[in-house]
Amino acid sequence: MNTYLESVLDTIGNTPLIQLNRLTEAYEGSIFAKVEYVSPGLSKKDRVALQMIEDAEKSGLLKKGQAVVELTSGNMGTGLAIVCQQKGYRFVAVMSKGNSIERAKMMKAFGADVILVDQLPTSIPGQVSGEDLALVEEKAQQLTKELNAFRADQFYNDSTMLAGEEKIGPEIIEQLGDIPIDIFVDFMGTGGSFIGVSRAIKKVYPKALCFGIEPENAPYYSNVETGTGKHKLQGGGYNYKLEFVEKYGDVVDGYLTVNDGDAINGAKALAEKECIFAGFSSGANVAVALKILGTTHPDKNIVVLLPDSGTKYLSTDLWT
Repeated sequence: MNTYLESVLDTIGNTPLIQLNRLTEAYEGSIFAKVEYVSPGLSKKDRVALQMIEDAEKSGLLKKGQAVVELTSGNMGTGLAIVCQQKGYRFVAVMSKGNSIERAKMMKAFGADVILVDQLPTSIPGQVSGEDLALVEEKAQQLTKELNAFRADQFYNDSTMLAGEEKIGPEIIEQLGDIPIDIFVDFMGTGGSFIGVSRAIKKVYPKALCFGIEPENAPYYSNVETGTGKHKLQGGGYNYKLEFVEKYGDVVDGYLTVNDGDAINGAKALAEKECIFAGFSSGANVAVALKILGTTHPDKNIVVLLPDSGTKYLSTDLWT
């Protein structure tokens, strides 16, 4: 029987779930990590991109020969670059110069046109603020009109959430078998994966606790009155309202924060103890999960996502 695949798109999804035994050997509870970067674009956004484009094709919003435009910190852009290249669409990625350059290079390698937008003069290189993202959004809107393009619109397109609710969440539940999920924590970028996976988990385990994670300096939902908005955790923590959280926040049990140092240490611990080479948000998720096991919920089963690979941050101070 032939077992080959017809396209790299067939490798997207069905990612591994790994119990982090070495990181948690001193704890009573367990952490299970969904390694979403085991994908051709090295992030969970490959899965979201595929869902988004296929949903748009089915609905008629995306037509043959039309260009696709999207604002990205790099991961969604890479996913869309792969999906669009394989399906025959031109893809234009619009990204802040504050994001790591590896991402732009990867998108270009997959055939994307990459437009880099300057940060504000007051911004810190390597740290993209909500104000920086607003400049990227302005450029993305301009290009969408000029090209008569389909705008993927990951912060508002329900396909972002559905990838979590229909794919990632059910996969986790199936992979765990008879092991119940007590807690799910996830660093919020668009908030789509967090809300989608939470909705899937709550259908099966209604008493499970689902916590969204924000940077300590950008705690929009944790404490909007505090925080400078400046942090090193690329791909999220923009310190503003998230559409998916606003619309579907009934599944949220609370919000937790993480500082840059703990997120970095979490990523490094993943590499050193588990040989899992992941990025900032993965480190943030693991750091918060370990803190929960060490304090409020010492004997629980916690699920986290590992959204992207550490190779996307080689030019940053995550790996020094």
